[in-house]
Amino acid sequence: MKSKQTEIDRLYGLEPVFEPAQGTGSDALEQFTEVACPYCAESLLLRLDLSAGSQSYVEDCQVCCQPIQITMDVSDDGTLAAVGAARMDF
Repeated sequence: MKSKQTEIDRLYGLEPVFEPAQGTGSDALEQFTEVACPYCAESLLLRLDLSAGSQSYVEDCQVCCQPIQITMDVSDDGTLAAVGAARMDF
């Protein structure tokens, strides 16, 4: 049985709204996670925006100021699957 929201979206030609999985602790579209800087090995706390899905971006280390390539994989249900931090000088 389809939900009432789905029927309303279809009736008015609206795109479906991204809704992360319920009850899995991923209700928030932002999540904090720790990674180690690939240059100085300091632990960094990152604030990740899960609403944009899987992505890759550059963020400077808060300690040594080197650029870090951050990659994050978001699963289809909106949960964070993996986070990686890589050097930019290779």
